[in-house]
This record gives sequence, structure tokens and C-alpha cells, in this order.
Amino acid sequence: MPEAAIIATDALVIGAGPVGLFQVFQLGLQGIHAQVVDVLDQAGGQCIALYPDKPIYDIPGLPYSTGRELTQRLLQQVAPFQPGFHFSQQVSQVSRQADGRWLVSAAQQHFLTRTLFIAAGVGAFVPKELKLDGLAACAGSQLFYRLPHPELIKDRQVVVVGGEDAAVDNAIALTEGPHQAASVTLVHRRDVLQASPQALKKLAELRASGRITFIAGQLTGIETRDDRLTAVAVNTPDDQTLNLPLDLLLVNQGISPKLGPVAEWGLAMERKQLSVDPASLATSAPGIYAVGDINSYPGKKKLIVCGFHEATLAAFAAASYLNPQASGVLQYTTSSALLQQRLGVQANRQAD
Repeated sequence: MPEAAIIATDALVIGAGPVGLFQVFQLGLQGIHAQVVDVLDQAGGQCIALYPDKPIYDIPGLPYSTGRELTQRLLQQVAPFQPGFHFSQQVSQVSRQADGRWLVSAAQQHFLTRTLFIAAGVGAFVPKELKLDGLAACAGSQLFYRLPHPELIKDRQVVVVGGEDAAVDNAIALTEGPHQAASVTLVHRRDVLQASPQALKKLAELRASGRITFIAGQLTGIETRDDRLTAVAVNTPDDQTLNLPLDLLLVNQGISPKLGPVAEWGLAMERKQLSVDPASLATSAPGIYAVGDINSYPGKKKLIVCGFHEATLAAFAAASYLNPQASGVLQYTTSSALLQQRLGVQANRQAD
């Protein structure tokens, strides 16, 4: 493995959901810089993937917040600590090195970390696959579950499958910029789409202008020629079958959580959750902590606010693990000059 491919860090957080982001914040208060890796293409975890615009009522100090708004606030909160974010990557392997550090391998990046925080929620969110005979062979060349590189899109006939935010947003994106698709067809099982009002308004405009074609129906098969995907068959609600020629197929049918490779890392588990010490959130391996819905201990409650508490305890435990000689004196952001310096508060006051 090339040395340049490895990022050395004191802390790596797996999962950029609310608890993972707050873990970064609490580590920052302890003077520990963190790298963050997530299988999704943006921060927010379940809040973004499952309910970006649904209300959340039990976050302290926020009588009401959507998942999207909560994510934005947390990103603003961690900004002073400048974490390194690595999206669209699933961690596959974790192995302890001779010096006690952990080598963590993701899809495009490797990390050598002194402490590891697993904030993976209910597991890694992976795209729901479209099951059609012969289609899997096209993955990566003509079949995609995320928006492919713009150069692959330019002047191509693209069919998008799905009816929620990602499908609508991607269909719109295919009509914009210098690498526009030659044609865009959005296919969903029914003529009811669930996306933001702004996106639905834009989609309606593009449909009216002929830039996007919408078809209600379900894909039932594919056509190939010389090992190339050439068309898909769509069965409509009135029991007609349409053949849609295409160059690329983009499937955005949502995502589903899977425990994934974490089950193979040799950590103690109970009912597909990581067993931790509730006082420190430490797992059975030294330097590895688990916070949020991924862990289990007596009295555990799967609530965001509980995950915030766990992230706080884990950060203190990690600080002691990394620096056993530290005094461990509790400091408060209201009065500690050190914590305020780490937060950039003094600089902001001087600027004011």
C-alpha cells in the first residue's frame, strides 16, 4: 500500500450522522482532531437519508427542526475544528498494528488512527438494488446507483428510476451544466413523487418543456446487444409494455441499512449491536468506541439525544486513553479560555 494513500490521525469517526458529527465536536473540545468517513455522499446519516424534511421535536434547545436543519447546525458547530470528511466510502477492514494504532481501509482511502469511533447508526446505508435478470453485469459501466461522472453523461440517453428526493434531484441535474444528457426519462411506479416543493416545481417545468419525460410504471426487463445494455422494458399501470432505449440507467430507489463489515472486525456484539462499557462507550478492543444506535448496553435508548451523551463520554475516555498523564480536570465552554480558543470564540470577539 503506498504511504501517500494513508492518512495518519488521532481519531477517525465512522459515520457522519448527527451522533458522529457531535462526536467530532466533543473530540475537538478535547483538542483531538478527527477524520470522518461515511458511505453516503453527504453528512446527515439517517436524518438526510430517511427524513430530511420531517420534523424532529426532541433535540434540546430546538423545539422543532428537520433532519436537514439539524445536520446543517451540527456542521456549523464542528466547523472550527476543521474535520476531514471522506464521503461515498464504506469501511471494509480494521486491523490493529504493532504500535497499537488501527489501520482502517475504506474504498478510496486508508487511515492509521490511534482511536476509532463507530457512529454507524443502524449500519451502512447502501442503495436498494434493482433486481432484473442480467442487469448486475452492467454495474459500473451502464448501471449506476449514484450520479456518475459528468463526462459519462454528456449526450447520453439516461433513464432514472425512483420517485424520491435523490431520483428527482438527479433527473434535474442531468439537464444542467456543460455535460447535459441527450435525453432524460424518469420512471416511477406511480405518478406521485416525494421530493422537496422546489424540486417538484423545477421538475414540472422541465417536463412541460420536454427536457424530462416522466413515465409511471415498473421496469420488468432489459435488452442487450453485444453485451451492452440498449433498452429497458417498462410495464405501465394500464398494462402496456414500453421499450425505452438508453445508454445509462441510474437507479435511485432509496437506501437501506445493513450492518456490513463491522460484524467481521472481531468486536464483541449482542444481537447485531456492539457491546460497550456505558461509562466510556469503549468496545472490547482498546481505542475503539461505539456511539449511537450501533451499540448496546443495559438501559440503552435509541434516541439522538442519548447518542449525544454517549459521544461526550467517549470523547473524555479517548482523551484519557491518548494522554493518560493529563489532569482530567473538567472545563466548561462558558469559562474556559482554552476551550473558547479551540472554538475560535476569542478571535470572533476581537473581530467584533
